[in-house]
Amino acid sequence: MKAFTTGLAALAVGMAICIGGAASARSFDDILSSKKLVVGVNPTLPPLAKFNDQNQIEGFDVDVAKKFADMLGVSLEVVQVGSPDRVPFVASGKVDIVMGGLTRTPDRAKVIDFTVPLHTEALGVLTTEAKPFKSWKELNNPDVKLVEVRGTTSVDFIKKNLPKAQIILLDNYPDVIRALAQGRGDAVVDVIDYLGMFMKAETVKWKILNDVNAGVDYDGIGVARGNEALLRWLNVALFQLQSDGVIDDIYKKWFGLEMVYPIKPSPYF
Repeated sequence: MKAFTTGLAALAVGMAICIGGAASARSFDDILSSKKLVVGVNPTLPPLAKFNDQNQIEGFDVDVAKKFADMLGVSLEVVQVGSPDRVPFVASGKVDIVMGGLTRTPDRAKVIDFTVPLHTEALGVLTTEAKPFKSWKELNNPDVKLVEVRGTTSVDFIKKNLPKAQIILLDNYPDVIRALAQGRGDAVVDVIDYLGMFMKAETVKWKILNDVNAGVDYDGIGVARGNEALLRWLNVALFQLQSDGVIDDIYKKWFGLEMVYPIKPSPYF
């Protein structure tokens, strides 16, 4: 997610951490010899990661990390990171790799290195099969009721790009999905992937429009700057897992739907 670790101040802090702590980042050989892979995930971003009833972190990121550990023949240690901690933790060597919806951006790439994309995030439209919409532009109508979560960036997008539509603001995503299922609204514009877990609770037939064309965020895995052997291995591993459909299966397990903007695996990186 782009919203975190932005601005010159944050970048300067991150670069200082990276410069001061790069030497402490474990190499690929260190990981193999220690028989342990240390991965940072953010349990406040379900279904990427969350605490379960046993107070253990589980989710999409954890399952992918387990695949990496199995392929390496090492154990997995999951470390909790917050959104602002992701870049500093991996830059300073507190974790070997970091996940947690880490969008690949030019500013972050000045501080850490990124793998090829793991998954995507992008605005889309969620509506039901009962509605006639075939394109997001059809929502720009005074008769259309868009149900949105208060304070999200999608609200600003709607005000700018769909100014004629009505906006109904609710406090959370479960309420939004329930309102759509009950017919109290026509659609929601948001990152649809993160709504899959709530969509499963309703019996209506859902329809997704992915033609918003507001840009796609490509989320990768972060490693310490210059940790080339680890980066190369991760890219090869990701290509295999994506080509075999493993990433897609894990994604659908946790998100409840297929990736709205799927990753096309490439052997070139």
